[in-house]
Amino acid sequence: MSLTFIDTNKLPKKATAGQGEVTEVLNEALCGAHNVQGSLRWLKSAEAFKPEAISKHQLIYFMEGMGQIRLNNRDYDIEKGAGIYLGPAETATIQAASGASLKLFHLVVPQIPK
Repeated sequence: MSLTFIDTNKLPKKATAGQGEVTEVLNEALCGAHNVQGSLRWLKSAEAFKPEAISKHQLIYFMEGMGQIRLNNRDYDIEKGAGIYLGPAETATIQAASGASLKLFHLVVPQIPK
């Protein structure tokens, strides 16, 4: 097994319409990860991110900032250190607080057959 060190500060950020900036930090091309994808996402005030409801497991960890997450038609305040698990077909809406920003780590893992 070999180690791969990825300097995430050197990876290009991609702007997404109304959903902040994103850069993939874990995937097959970067480090040979076959069954997992990871990305960093930055949201500014008034930007929102809605992960797709897909047949995969998703984990979103809040690395910096403050905001709100909408789950099952309820809003919850979030801040650095919080996290959320979304099972297959579940979704949420994450938004930075007014005048604030958020940095998220988003991990996506497929359902692996037994």
